[in-house]
Amino acid sequence: MSTVQRNMSLTGEPPKTINGQQKIASAIGLIGLLILALALFNVDFPNKSVWLAASLTAIGGGTIWFSIAAYSNKHEGIKNDGIYFKSLTSKGFWGWILGISLTLFYVLLYWFPQYLGYVQGGDNKGVVALFDPLSKFLNGGPASQWFLYGTLYTLAILTFGIKFILKYRHNKYEKLRTYSVMFFQLGFAFIIPELMQRLNSETFSLPYYDLKNIWPLNHYNFEQYRVDDFISAGNIGIGLLIFGIASIFIITPILTYKYGKRWYCSWVCGCGGLAETAGDPFRHLSDKTQVAWKVERWVIHSVLVFVVLMTTAVVHSYLGDDTSKYWLTKDVFLISVGVFLTLVFTGVWVFKREEIQKDARIGSIAYFVIIITLIAQHFTTGKTLFLFDAETLRSTYGFLIGAVFSGVIGVGFYPIFGSRVWCRFGCPMAAILGFQQRLFSRFRITTNGGQCISCGNCSTYCEMGIDVRAYAQKGENIVRSSCVGCGICSAVCPRGVLKLENGPLEKRINPNEILLGNDLDLMNYVNK
Repeated sequence: MSTVQRNMSLTGEPPKTINGQQKIASAIGLIGLLILALALFNVDFPNKSVWLAASLTAIGGGTIWFSIAAYSNKHEGIKNDGIYFKSLTSKGFWGWILGISLTLFYVLLYWFPQYLGYVQGGDNKGVVALFDPLSKFLNGGPASQWFLYGTLYTLAILTFGIKFILKYRHNKYEKLRTYSVMFFQLGFAFIIPELMQRLNSETFSLPYYDLKNIWPLNHYNFEQYRVDDFISAGNIGIGLLIFGIASIFIITPILTYKYGKRWYCSWVCGCGGLAETAGDPFRHLSDKTQVAWKVERWVIHSVLVFVVLMTTAVVHSYLGDDTSKYWLTKDVFLISVGVFLTLVFTGVWVFKREEIQKDARIGSIAYFVIIITLIAQHFTTGKTLFLFDAETLRSTYGFLIGAVFSGVIGVGFYPIFGSRVWCRFGCPMAAILGFQQRLFSRFRITTNGGQCISCGNCSTYCEMGIDVRAYAQKGENIVRSSCVGCGICSAVCPRGVLKLENGPLEKRINPNEILLGNDLDLMNYVNK
């Protein structure tokens, strides 16, 4: 019996079963995973290069074949595909099993790599040893748990990226941005940093540098050991250090002004890349309630304040005091941070105050007063900067945010809370870009309320928890700090109501909580 579904209704029907090709593809992918599982339990493969190639090829090939079989015989356009009927994508039994498995993997990766087979200063064992041939080919050294993770991470974005392209092949924007995240992950995040390690020698050393990661996402970039490595590497290292600083204060604001935060969150970032590709089946699980929205704003901006304090304390800890030797002393640096934050705060309140929600105004004042007070207290009393020593702040941030939030929760909870948990609630880079997008970016999503049929597809598939339909029904432009510009709301709209645009700043935000006949004079529009 044929399993090809030709129903073009919006709701569709729950899939009865997978077809024969999908079953074969699933078996091939499971064989590839079985090889990794056997390696995890210390099965010694005689020719690791061959077995590793077989495993990765089986996983990648099986996933791609499954995707081709799933979408090639279907009409172009958005498909419900029964996601609310499947256990894996509706918080069912298999969804919880996948979430728990991913969480356990991240726990081992961050804190117990020895159980994956990583041996520091010795010969690797287990599944890490299986990746030694590929690691030696790329960077000249044995694999680590992070090389294992980077390889699987890249493979996931590439293979599920092809699946995503097949699913959204009717939309040029979705295909282009998916090609972009695949390119940046494979080249800038995986191959180039590994090849850079081959340049290292006893007299020359470059720190591992994911070129697409920008502070505060790479919160460790300005720690003393990395700055020392940059300086010791000569012109190349100095260039990378300058590039890291320029990315924060020059490149990021310019690109966000022109294109919104989507240039990074949906076109470059690896976290967003994994969420958009491997996490696509779970995007509808994001919480759309106002409570979640309020929690999101407080949590993500608290993380941003935390990383600013931590980075300031870390840089301050290794600067000198002698003005005859250093132009950038501890005092100069602290004063510069205080002046910069004051200028930003003052500029927002003078020029963009009306665009900030009431609770955001209260929060910004509170955070600003706290930071400036702590800096002033340090100058006047000589007490430890920000009440805790820099190493305590660094290790706490690295554990709570860098590991638990971004890794364990950020990916492990895909099947439970949706694919953008980290991007929505925890990523400080998303907070900075969202701040810039809300206040001075040219990006917005325009809506044609007269065409909206209130199907709710846009809100359902928004992984950032935005009630897009509420804007569309009123014909409002969508300008939200959390919007990553993925464009899925536009891709799944059956009426073409939504459009991603970069336009003038005038009349960019046009809130209107409720539109009644007496809210406007229709003759004004007739006369125009």
